[in-house]
Amino acid sequence: MSDNPLRLGTRRSRLAMAQSGQVAEAVSRVTGRTVELVEITTYGDTSREHLAQIGGTGVFVTALRDALARGEVDFAVHSLKDLPTTQPEDLVLAAVPVREDPRDVIVARDALKLTDLPRGARIGTGSPRRMAQLNAYARSHGLDIETVPIRGNVDTRIGYVHDGELDAVVLAAAGLSRIGRLDEVTDFLSVDTVLPAPGQGALAVECAADDASLIAALGELDDPFTRAAATAERSLLAALEAGCSAPVGALADLLADGQIVKEMRLRGVVGTTDGSRMVQLSTTGPVPETNDQATALGRELATEMLAQGAAGLMGERAQ
Repeated sequence: MSDNPLRLGTRRSRLAMAQSGQVAEAVSRVTGRTVELVEITTYGDTSREHLAQIGGTGVFVTALRDALARGEVDFAVHSLKDLPTTQPEDLVLAAVPVREDPRDVIVARDALKLTDLPRGARIGTGSPRRMAQLNAYARSHGLDIETVPIRGNVDTRIGYVHDGELDAVVLAAAGLSRIGRLDEVTDFLSVDTVLPAPGQGALAVECAADDASLIAALGELDDPFTRAAATAERSLLAALEAGCSAPVGALADLLADGQIVKEMRLRGVVGTTDGSRMVQLSTTGPVPETNDQATALGRELATEMLAQGAAGLMGERAQ
């Protein structure tokens, strides 16, 4: 590898710049080389349509991958939950660093928790997955809420609460942590209430498949447990033929006996956005030691969910 600065492709949003900056520092420590951030505007950043309308899949990723293919950047950092489940042959997922908190959180007026919100409370989210699970939770716990579709960056979304337009918004804990705004959270949502998006809280570091030295260097940032968990979650998503914006939640976690990790549990959920119909299942198996084993765990659970009618709950399935 040369001594020239490495060029890291990133979206321009405050969150993307923050998480890319953290990866840049880690790569610089590993390689001893300067890392420059190259800001790239994606279709998802410029479109004002809701993600469910524009398909969701790849809208924040394609422009970064195009820059990689053209050699304008050496590697790119994505939020793993934004990454399509099909990996291009000319690119490789060189690292999946240690995952942040995968949970969703609520930022509500008057420091309210979900269960304290008043009748008819308006909760903003751009995610059909969050809508489906929040509405299902409300139905089963006698809460009266209205989920409202929103777009925009963190400032815009929290602004809806401060301006009184909404009673609360739902965001990812990891994103708020990375930009230093966790203190604004009024309630952390248990994964038993809302399962996160597949890969939520994890980052994906991608580069050209033929750059062996860079792949090896970036691989120093890889966390095997995070990669195995994310692979299982994304395999479930792929087997359901669901895109990034489909109402699918998934979380793989490790089950330990004392200090010894024994198994990996994978939970998945699919539901209609009004929360009236849900398929929620889990499976447990040995901790995957290979990509194929993690993939098999996701496919196994997807097969069970499809047998329970999951396909009919996702609207038009993504191809």
